[in-house]
Amino acid sequence: MGAPERKLDPIGVFDSGIGGLTVAAALQEILPSENIFYIGDTARVPYGGKSRRTVERYSIEIGGLLLAEQAKIVVVACNTASALAVPKLKEIFNVPVQGVVTPGAEAAVRATRSGRIGVVGTRATITSGAYEHAIRNLDPALKVFSAACPLLVPLIEEGLFDDPVTGQMLSRYLSPLLAENIDTLVLGCTHYPLLRDAIARTAGPGVTLVDSANNCALAVKDLLEAQSLSAPQERLGRLDVALTDSTEGFLRVAQKALGLEIGHVQLRAVQTGE
Repeated sequence: MGAPERKLDPIGVFDSGIGGLTVAAALQEILPSENIFYIGDTARVPYGGKSRRTVERYSIEIGGLLLAEQAKIVVVACNTASALAVPKLKEIFNVPVQGVVTPGAEAAVRATRSGRIGVVGTRATITSGAYEHAIRNLDPALKVFSAACPLLVPLIEEGLFDDPVTGQMLSRYLSPLLAENIDTLVLGCTHYPLLRDAIARTAGPGVTLVDSANNCALAVKDLLEAQSLSAPQERLGRLDVALTDSTEGFLRVAQKALGLEIGHVQLRAVQTGE
């Protein structure tokens, strides 16, 4: 199918849970004429502690569900899946695939003044070294300091944005990075923008936060234009959401924190075994 026929097809977006809705919200703001089909793999959240092989398998399965919805592009709105599975998805899918790591790394390189960049993410993302590699490929002279924050995603999934426990965890996770005198901090998980205010308070005014969600949306805009896949500007797009497991918390957190209008939520079946 040629590009002209695909302009009206949706942008497919997936994440392990609610975090990728930060990308969906950014896409709606930057590309209001585009339809978006979002799948949250809530049956298997989080991806951050799983092996590369498992994350690849999950990503291929969820990406396949998006292709079944006629997605014209697959956006991997998950840093763990972007770090571990995007190369495989690009190899096997017949549509463009956009992850969040490269746009986030590029934004961090532009933002830093001292050349000292911090990265926070899931254990799998940090262990992969994806951000460190991407940043140093752009500028080998930059110093990158990383910290895995495994407890943040569960806290965010529960909507505990301003809870004292969340503040304590942020202080614990960020202290080693702040001790390295970083001036830029990459929020290397699409859940983390939901904690942006709390992270900014902990990091202090001297640290610039780089939001992987917004920068990913900008990269999608560029990719659609380059591939001649952009929807007509006069159209008003919509957001459709599907989950792999029903979760009331998903809707509460997403609608309250991101101001998204989510109507009927569909369910998709996946294999939940390892």
